[in-house]
Amino acid sequence: MKSWKLKSAAAIGAIAILLTGCFNSGGNSMNGMDHSNMNGMDHSNMNMGQKQDQGQNKDNTAAKPAVLTGKEFTLTAKVSNQELAPGKTLPVWTFNNSVPGPEIRVKQGDTIKVTLKNELPEPVSIHWHGYPVPNAMDGIPGVTQNAVQPGQSFTYEFQANVPGTYWYHSHQDSVNQVDRGLYGAFIVEPKDGTKVDRDYTLILDEWVSAGMNMSGGNISGSNMSGMDHSNMNMGGSNDKDGKSMDHGRMNMDNGGHDMSMYDLFTINGKSGSLVDKLPVKQGEKVRIRLINAGYLSHQIHLHGHEYKITASDGQPLNNPGILRDNIVKIAPGERYDIEFEANNPGQWLIEDHGDKEAVKGMKAIIAYEGSAGGSDQPNENVQLAAVDLTRYGQAGKMNFTLDQKYTLEYTMNLNTETKNGDTVYTINGKTFPETEPIKVKKGDTVKVRLVNNSKTDDHPMHLHGHFFQVLSKNGKPLEGAPVIKDTLNLKPGEEYVVAFQADNEGNWMFHCHDLHHASAGMVSELKYTDYKTDFVPDPKAGNKPE
Repeated sequence: MKSWKLKSAAAIGAIAILLTGCFNSGGNSMNGMDHSNMNGMDHSNMNMGQKQDQGQNKDNTAAKPAVLTGKEFTLTAKVSNQELAPGKTLPVWTFNNSVPGPEIRVKQGDTIKVTLKNELPEPVSIHWHGYPVPNAMDGIPGVTQNAVQPGQSFTYEFQANVPGTYWYHSHQDSVNQVDRGLYGAFIVEPKDGTKVDRDYTLILDEWVSAGMNMSGGNISGSNMSGMDHSNMNMGGSNDKDGKSMDHGRMNMDNGGHDMSMYDLFTINGKSGSLVDKLPVKQGEKVRIRLINAGYLSHQIHLHGHEYKITASDGQPLNNPGILRDNIVKIAPGERYDIEFEANNPGQWLIEDHGDKEAVKGMKAIIAYEGSAGGSDQPNENVQLAAVDLTRYGQAGKMNFTLDQKYTLEYTMNLNTETKNGDTVYTINGKTFPETEPIKVKKGDTVKVRLVNNSKTDDHPMHLHGHFFQVLSKNGKPLEGAPVIKDTLNLKPGEEYVVAFQADNEGNWMFHCHDLHHASAGMVSELKYTDYKTDFVPDPKAGNKPE
């Protein structure tokens, strides 16, 4: 599971016991919540400029996430503490002193510069998840750049040509650093896109809050040096005191890793009654951008309204149909934009569904201005039909077909295996860096067959630098709108065929975005054989690309 979060919890375990209060009260009843002083993160009419690190307190606690617009930005990676749920404060790693980091909103066509300053005790990087940046800007330590050392900086520069919903996160030792909070939203606004009156971003994540008897390292909020997450070893699932736990390379009795210790779910870094309300006015058109920065899938249900899914992984869907009381399943790394008309005054929930207690914390209130409230109640335990993206929307122009001739066809068999007593996650029976890369030349067309042979593990597969079209699921061609994605979740036994064009030269990762799986082997590469790079890895940089 999430090694650093477990350590964080241990550091504040005693405080948490004293301060926890009634965390679940916000889950069972939404009455009595006062959000009057909370920022609803409405981006419809903002012009925030470069206001950064705003609101940092002297006691080293996190600020509210800012929204940054313009063309030049600074992201400072630093240590802080954040109250995630009532009475539950954890040490976190932040961009600009908040989790999530600031939302960066840019205009299509702009050339942007983002300077990363590292004030952490460990090296760090930034990957622009889903966005086809030039290879040198992809933020992969040891592959495209050296990790940015403590006290150093690095500037990312690229043109924002493709509109949509994306996100950024550290790709250095990412199984731990994303866990600590090093992520934020990256939004590219289209030149002539559909106008909405309200535009909200909800970043989903999970944390471990239970105190455990952990050993080693100073993990206080102000000094986090001494933590080493790379050389730990977990002997098995019966390691009750949690010592020597490496949550990338876990050896669990059930043949996979146990995610049950995630007991705190957050929206924009807050859970339960701390989650901001989403104000709307009757008659407005509302967009909600859902981003999953965690390692669990979530089932999101919008109450009280009909809605449409207008984009998947930032890419628009053709003529999306009207939905009501369906859940949107969002896997790690995925993004979905949903839109609805505010035509039902009251206060309505948008919430996660499932049978875990933690889902009660992952809900927000859509609050009509001038409305005294309503009778809406949580129903997170109710099983609702999920939207089937393979049959959603209207068929349209396709970039690729199943029966066309491709330059290269490749199969990726994904599996959970035991090697040398450890559970590993393999591609065609091998773990990274022994996995066979997909070798291409610019202009090649590539068809990839993805098969999940794991018995219990989902594998949300993410391709860097490219979008792919989903052609079939379990042997059946898609019936609805063309689906263009960069992250695709495969449940056990599922098989997908996807296709893409090699149109962005470089060396790119293709990996599972359950980063536990990636750190334990489920990584491959897409390599352009005719690409020459002048990047030279520094053996002293401590590069950890996963």
